[in-house]
Amino acid sequence: MSVNTAPRSTTWTFVDGEWISGNPPLIGPTSHAMWLGSTVFDGARWFDGISPDLDLHCQRVNRSAINMGMKPTKTPEEIEHLALEGVKKFDGKTAIYIKPMYWAEHGSPFSVVAADPESTRFALCLFEAPMHTAQPSSLTVSPFRRPNPEVAMTSAKTGSLYPNSGRAIIEAKNRGFDNALMRDMNGNVAETASSNIFMVKDGVIMTPVANGTFLSGITRSRVIGLLRAAGHDVRECTLTVEDFKAADEIFTSGNYSKIVPINRLDDQQFQEGPIARKALELYMDWAKSGKKAAA
Repeated sequence: MSVNTAPRSTTWTFVDGEWISGNPPLIGPTSHAMWLGSTVFDGARWFDGISPDLDLHCQRVNRSAINMGMKPTKTPEEIEHLALEGVKKFDGKTAIYIKPMYWAEHGSPFSVVAADPESTRFALCLFEAPMHTAQPSSLTVSPFRRPNPEVAMTSAKTGSLYPNSGRAIIEAKNRGFDNALMRDMNGNVAETASSNIFMVKDGVIMTPVANGTFLSGITRSRVIGLLRAAGHDVRECTLTVEDFKAADEIFTSGNYSKIVPINRLDDQQFQEGPIARKALELYMDWAKSGKKAAA
């Protein structure tokens, strides 16, 4: 199979029973995925010889496919096995992003708008992506909001949700910030444009309660569990922008960069706090222990 464009970093993709280097052309102009957006994906990490919660990411991509009306063609265990097989194709020095994906080739027999589950295809893409853990980041409140489940496919990690996050990041970058703090349709804080968010006030750790408007991340759940097990008071609750501006510290969690402290929210300055450092320490200690305790 030929390669159409060069990837940004060393990349391997498993599709149709074989590993292909580079960026193979997989979706054509008549594919349902290109035309009508039936794509789902997930993202796990490999670094320092470990891949924390890889099994949970492989399980979630199959749930996303089902929620998008597709039919998974691999079991989570098969995806996990392939991912670890693919990791061996790299030099073991640079962190890797592990991205399983499903998409539909055709529309349903009863409506071209809906995906035909029998046409579901699978690919697993691995590429080098350095970690940016613990590098402070700035936020601004975005004018754009996260959609309600009634108006968007928020129950799946689907590519169709990301243009909204992308425009929020561009708008924030144009105003001199690294990322955007996004609210739900009720005006309460949901997440950043690319990660879940936590705040600390008077020793209490708080994070927006999962309400179906944002992806309640695997790393988010892991961090909550680890902090609680370490004796911290962690609460999932409804939070406003004003709550965050009055916080003692703010940090984000996500698979891509794990824990990131926030040093500015609009005109409010913050210092990297002890809870963010503790969350990262607990996460890395757990990850390197090799345990697969429930998130």
